[in-house]
Amino acid sequence: MKKGFYFSLLMMLSFSLMSTNCSSDDDDGSPNDNSQQIVEIESTAQSGTWRITNFNDSGQDETSDFNGYDFSFNNDGSLVATNGSNTMTGTWSVTNDSSSSSSSSSSDDDDIDFNIFFSVPDSNDFEDLNDDWDVVSTSATRIELIDISGGNGGTDRLTFEKS
Repeated sequence: MKKGFYFSLLMMLSFSLMSTNCSSDDDDGSPNDNSQQIVEIESTAQSGTWRITNFNDSGQDETSDFNGYDFSFNNDGSLVATNGSNTMTGTWSVTNDSSSSSSSSSSDDDDIDFNIFFSVPDSNDFEDLNDDWDVVSTSATRIELIDISGGNGGTDRLTFEKS
């Protein structure tokens, strides 16, 4: 009798453990497929020239550092900023970032990064733009980006608007 009781208890415990491990809402552990959204952001960025209308570096408004510059995001990955007399050339890309150390302000670890890089000295204003920015929002006339620094915890905000 005791043997049957223990066997029944063991079976109930086994079924109980199996049912907690199986869930219909489990995902496969792979990151979300953001490829369509990435293509849309790339297409938007390439659709004309842009101006920086907001650049806030850890609480300091530095928008004026880029007054007069038009930015062109070219389909070959080059980024050109010119103000008529000065031209800065860099690179840009839009990538899927599924790292758990993401600086995204959303609860989803699968964000989209807008990567900007200018090969300039640290003292150059354009060096401040070098980052893997998280995309906050995009429209046909506006691209809003954010970065939360891992070093000092400051929040940087960058907004491009069609010129």
